[in-house]
Amino acid sequence: MRTIICATGLLLSASMACASGGIWCNVDDAAVAFEVGAGVTRGMGGPTFNFRGDLEIKARSADDHLRKTVFEDANLTQYWLDDKDLRLNIYHEHEVAQTFSSVELTILTKASDEGVYDGQYTLAVYDSTADKDGDGKTTDLTGKVSCGAE
Repeated sequence: MRTIICATGLLLSASMACASGGIWCNVDDAAVAFEVGAGVTRGMGGPTFNFRGDLEIKARSADDHLRKTVFEDANLTQYWLDDKDLRLNIYHEHEVAQTFSSVELTILTKASDEGVYDGQYTLAVYDSTADKDGDGKTTDLTGKVSCGAE
């Protein structure tokens, strides 16, 4: 009986492993360096899990709170993946001394080969401490991005 239970457990594990894949994107250009990625389930609408990422805005000073951002599950606000497109919208707020700043990374790509997506990223950086009027200042950075999916 124990052999049957173990064999059944192995078969279930194997079928579950086939039921998921992943998405990832990375850039290292003159303006920014970032890597983002997540697991994606097949079926059930294809939700993501374990979304993680790191972003560095190279032009900002080393002590600037917006220079480096770590992304987690809650920061992936929208995503789309099919055979034609991979699109991600990632948003993170920073709070320093009761002022809020944010980074919003938008990735829009098209499939160029099976599992390969190429396109553009836009990074909108809202810095509430940069403007003397208190309204804040937004800087947009753009560039090419390469992504993958399985």
